[in-house]
Amino acid sequence: MGIRETEIKKASWVSILGNAFLSILKIVIGFISGSLAVVGDGIDSASDIIISVITLITARIISKPPDIKHPYGYERADTIASKALSFIIFFAGIQLAISTISKLIENTPQEIPSIIAIYVTLISIAGKLLLSLYQFRIGKKTKSSMLLANAKNMQNDVVISVAVLVGLIFTFVLKIPAFDTIIALAVSVWIMFTAYKIFMQSNTELMDGIKDPTIYNKIFEAVSEVKGVYNPHKVRLRKIGYNYIVEIDIEVDGNLSVNESHKIAHLVEKSIKKRIENVYDILIHIEPYGSTDKDEKYGVSDKDLIGM
Repeated sequence: MGIRETEIKKASWVSILGNAFLSILKIVIGFISGSLAVVGDGIDSASDIIISVITLITARIISKPPDIKHPYGYERADTIASKALSFIIFFAGIQLAISTISKLIENTPQEIPSIIAIYVTLISIAGKLLLSLYQFRIGKKTKSSMLLANAKNMQNDVVISVAVLVGLIFTFVLKIPAFDTIIALAVSVWIMFTAYKIFMQSNTELMDGIKDPTIYNKIFEAVSEVKGVYNPHKVRLRKIGYNYIVEIDIEVDGNLSVNESHKIAHLVEKSIKKRIENVYDILIHIEPYGSTDKDEKYGVSDKDLIGM
């Protein structure tokens, strides 16, 4: 297992232990204090444990070397895990929504939660903030989309806990127990919205898209530095995990030998890798200068970047 996978594994264990402590604390105190909002916050933390377990399993998968079935390796498991996380988060949100709506419909008499609910919520805010900052730092360092998704989820957990805290304060001030249930419903909506955002963010990579198309500018700039290269076109870029695969067509003097053309292609590859980090592979197709294919449908040319 490499350094990157070890870092992801360590971050996953920190998340599992931290969320397990906060989840048990909030659910137990939530029931004792009579606060449904705190219980809901605890359920959200429980879902984070499942998320971290998935992250831990995925760290082991992406560490596997390429094989005959997966010649590009297993890095995309990171993105698939992000997609799975979004479903788990959404399920937790909808379950909380169902339980709170049922409670509002039943209109059963409620008591004002005890003051301990506020104390445990303050602990939750501090704990979640530290966990989210740690996950974000490791996610950025390892360029792991699932860790960054988990960090974003925990940042939202901080917002949720703050909302619960505000709701509890208003419940005590206004003496309206139903306010706690309404806050719990608002928390469930926020959880589902977070799941939707994570789901949509992972779509780009799964469809071989690029979030920042300005990276194509770097490719054309890199190619322009190599003498003897004309009309770079049909550029395609895909991301697998945190690595890029670049495909590009270039034109060279048709009278050059295979060895000379190969040297030019090698210089192009070197120039691109100098400008772009984490390049897994570069595929260069060489064509004789002046050849055109009007039926080309795929890829990006420098003309497509005008106005970006």
